[in-house]
Amino acid sequence: MNKSELIDAIAEGADISKAAAGRALDAALDAIGNALKRGDQVTLIGFGTFLVRERAARVGRNPRTGESMTIAAARIPSFKAGKALKDTVN
Repeated sequence: MNKSELIDAIAEGADISKAAAGRALDAALDAIGNALKRGDQVTLIGFGTFLVRERAARVGRNPRTGESMTIAAARIPSFKAGKALKDTVN
């Protein structure tokens, strides 16, 4: 499912226009992104938790030359599925 298919499903499920569903989806994604940028986590009970994980710096190898290189530390967005979502999938 891509974004436009998700917008169609939201519009049909909530009985709103596709334009309104698109704006709602964009607003929700922006709110989640901004919360993660601030270092907060977003928990949707039953669905899951969006959070930021810290990845330490590490040494890797350039696959082309085999030369060692340092890969910088980074903050990585992550998602942990909730129990209800896991139960729905299984």
